Amino acid sequence: MDSVSPSFNLGEHTFEIPMVLHSENRKRVCNELKKKHPDLEHSIIVLQGGESNTLYCSDREPVFRQESYFHWAFGILEPDCYGAIEVYSNRSHLFVPKLPECYAVWMGRLHDLEYFKKRYAVDEVHFVTDIKSVLGSLQPEVLLTLHGKNSDSGKETREAVFDGIGEFKVDNKVLYPVITECRVFKTSYELDVLRYINNISSEAHKEVMRRIRPGMKEYQLESIFNHYCYYMGGARHTSYTCICGSGPNGATLHYGHAGAPNDKTVEEGDMCLFDMGGEYYCYTSDITCTFPANGKFTDKQKLIYNAVYKSSRAVMEAVKPGISWVDMHKLADKVHLEELKKGGLLQGDIKEMMEANLGAIFMPHGLGHFMGCDVHDVGGYLEGEPERPTQPGLKSLRTARVLAQGMVLTIEPGIYFIDCVLDNALKDPKLSKFLISNKIEEYRNFGGVRIEDDIVITQVGCELMTKVPRTIVEIEDLMRAGQKIESSFPQEFKK
Repeated sequence: MDSVSPSFNLGEHTFEIPMVLHSENRKRVCNELKKKHPDLEHSIIVLQGGESNTLYCSDREPVFRQESYFHWAFGILEPDCYGAIEVYSNRSHLFVPKLPECYAVWMGRLHDLEYFKKRYAVDEVHFVTDIKSVLGSLQPEVLLTLHGKNSDSGKETREAVFDGIGEFKVDNKVLYPVITECRVFKTSYELDVLRYINNISSEAHKEVMRRIRPGMKEYQLESIFNHYCYYMGGARHTSYTCICGSGPNGATLHYGHAGAPNDKTVEEGDMCLFDMGGEYYCYTSDITCTFPANGKFTDKQKLIYNAVYKSSRAVMEAVKPGISWVDMHKLADKVHLEELKKGGLLQGDIKEMMEANLGAIFMPHGLGHFMGCDVHDVGGYLEGEPERPTQPGLKSLRTARVLAQGMVLTIEPGIYFIDCVLDNALKDPKLSKFLISNKIEEYRNFGGVRIEDDIVITQVGCELMTKVPRTIVEIEDLMRAGQKIESSFPQEFKK
């Protein structure tokens, strides 16, 4: 660690992140507060970090991951900390727990306050037990705490609480929309981290595509991805639970959960929909690759894959500042319907299909979402921005905002054959008239296709951060080369 320019990395083969990333973020939120609320320039922001917890009634601690707002502002890796920022001067204060000396037996050397000051490049460091007296000595007009609802999860943010906070004037309304809007727009430092973890995750997806063999379990492919991200990139965490859906499981949008833990055997002829993203230093990625388990597309697989690929690239070519994200979802739907009609699965007028929201039958989720310190990043439905649509498909959009430079989003169109959705559509005369039922039946148990890339909105369009094979030729070439490599798995997985 450079004492002049503190930074984070996990070895020479991993990306080095300067702590100025966080000082810039602190400066941004202070500047926005002073601009929008000049009467609060002598206030102090107080944030509470994540806590170390144990599972249920046991003493087992899960691997700690920092709370995202706190990480964005301070980059602190340890649990049970607080941070304060003087809005007028941007001066930063870190409060760390004062641990008993006996903890050194279990945790190793206990660091002094100067260690934390140098490591995280903050102005002052104190013990948590002194937070009331330190803040009191600064004589703030008001403490600004974080309180708001995440529009994706419906959960409230972590609002700072400490012994003695009742003796201060506290405002928990002002900070949330300001700091959340700051998180929507990424700095150059943040973009560099996002590019890095996208590159690592892209290479991990390619490794999975090389090493997959029919007869393997889905969880073995998940393991290959996780191992690559951690071993090669220092990504201890994933951005979310890996979705490794083969065959019909590809039509389950959040497959991989505890009730369906990536435990199916991958079979010859399966399409594999693998949605996986590594996380580095609390910055995320979100990539989906879809490909045939045996490395060779059938004609039916080509039809659906090319339809999704065409919609993905149509959106990618259209996005730029000033474009509505809702319109991009509609564009993807339109391309899907056109291609499915050409393939003989649909009939009728495309405009009428769009008016009937037929696209939601095949893509019930939203086109994509913000991404940053959370994989479904914050800011999708802030006050003053477009409200959530109510139509099928569109209501699942995680934001309806107009795009602007510096936003990071996923583009993830998909076509799925979901039995319960198809059954209901075939019973609905407004929708069934467009469906050629005997052709639809041929795709039962097909699963689905999703193509998900991570992009940055630029001044004139977008930058594609994800770097994986996308055309059918590229995918088949990569998998053919992978099949020539001797597998490290037991003989029963070699086909």
